[in-house]
Amino acid sequence: MLAFESLESIINKIKNKELSSKEVFDYFQKRIEKYDNKIEAFNYVNKNFVEKNGTVLEWIPVWVKDLYCENGVLTTASSIMLQNFIPPYDATIIKKLNDAGMNSVWKLNLDEFAMWTSWENSAIRVTKNPWALDRIPWWSSSWSAASVAAWLCPVALWTDTWWSLRQPAFMCWVVWFRPGYWRNSRYGIFPMASSFDCPWTITRTVKDASIMYELMNWYDDFDNTTVEWKHIINKEIWNREDLKWIKIWIPKEYFEEWLDKNVRETINKAIKDLEDMWAEIVNISLPTTKYAIAAYYIIVPAEVSTNLARLDGIRYGHISNLPHDNLEEFYVNNRWEWLWIESKRRSILGSYVLSAWFYDAYFTKASQVRTLIIRDFEEAFSKVDVIACPASPSVAWKIWEKIDDPLKMYIADSYTIPASLAGLPWICVPCWFAESEDEEKKSLPVWLQLIWPSLWEEKIFEIANVFEKQTKWYEKMIPAWFED
Repeated sequence: MLAFESLESIINKIKNKELSSKEVFDYFQKRIEKYDNKIEAFNYVNKNFVEKNGTVLEWIPVWVKDLYCENGVLTTASSIMLQNFIPPYDATIIKKLNDAGMNSVWKLNLDEFAMWTSWENSAIRVTKNPWALDRIPWWSSSWSAASVAAWLCPVALWTDTWWSLRQPAFMCWVVWFRPGYWRNSRYGIFPMASSFDCPWTITRTVKDASIMYELMNWYDDFDNTTVEWKHIINKEIWNREDLKWIKIWIPKEYFEEWLDKNVRETINKAIKDLEDMWAEIVNISLPTTKYAIAAYYIIVPAEVSTNLARLDGIRYGHISNLPHDNLEEFYVNNRWEWLWIESKRRSILGSYVLSAWFYDAYFTKASQVRTLIIRDFEEAFSKVDVIACPASPSVAWKIWEKIDDPLKMYIADSYTIPASLAGLPWICVPCWFAESEDEEKKSLPVWLQLIWPSLWEEKIFEIANVFEKQTKWYEKMIPAWFED
């Protein structure tokens, strides 16, 4: 069944003339028409097929989070503020993938401007978890994760700020990969927190992630944070069968009281699997972990308030019809009427911590803590090769269960924020299921998160691929209600 094929397999079948690009396009188009009413992942579906010859992606359809600007295509960031915005240019990553033969555009829903913890902040629609339609798929890349998990596409573009991809992957049973902060261009992607944001892909296998990585990484003249080094993966890494000589660090701070018992047991089993593959397990402390959430929720709102300041209703965005007597009231009306609740919350908090009275007390201190966290990781990686830990303290909870208590959702970020503050690359691989701790006792996916030093992406592919081959959990990624 084509729906359950990997990206690599589909590309090879097209090259070998077993399939045509048009057949692949039409097949996934029909699956969207059949199943999207169940998970509601798409803001826009492209029905116009275009084909060229001699391209890497062979004009396979790629699903795009509705943050990436695409020339002449409605791009809303799931905000009514931008519900009529049509960009006049392509994001750099879109251009690279178009050059490689991507068929676009299939726009995926998200939390407004990628802000929130459980997808319930989209102004467009509510997306469901394919493994349990009454539960969340998690954060702002939920829709990207849900579309791949529902076998509606072989690959989807996402963005990650701190857990936006890892936890949807954890909740939806898909492979996510985020490179180091400096690998990808952010040009043409709606920014949330510019020193955190990282664009990348959601796929079904580790090797599929590496295919997209080679196409997307490189320097961009429009983004001077990117490194001038095109990374091509050594093909020999796919032949490795064990993890001999690999030291894996298990940070004790990631296994404390807020980690659900059933998730803990599943992650511990995955760690035992790593040991069986001859990896050396080392227990090390990451003492600054407890400060990461506080630092994050000062730095990110500050960057959010700066980035969203452009949405004033003058240059672009909706213009309020509420009466106003001066320019200040005009701005306030536009932003109050057209921005969703989390965008307002973070803009207000960010403006507060950046104010002249509180800048040193909050923002400066948080930036200093960020530096300490980076140093902690540097010290850890002088002793071990890779960090292994959970991506979330629980399996997916029910829709709307925690929407009125953002602090409960923020605490779930403790496993993903530290590495984001340090700009490190990560990958998540499936490690089986765990029962929910509510009355339903529903069996839901759990993933193992692997973190690696900056600019060492090849090694993390190598380790994740060994784990994937030896456990073969990725072969069991089919929700029961799906069919071809």
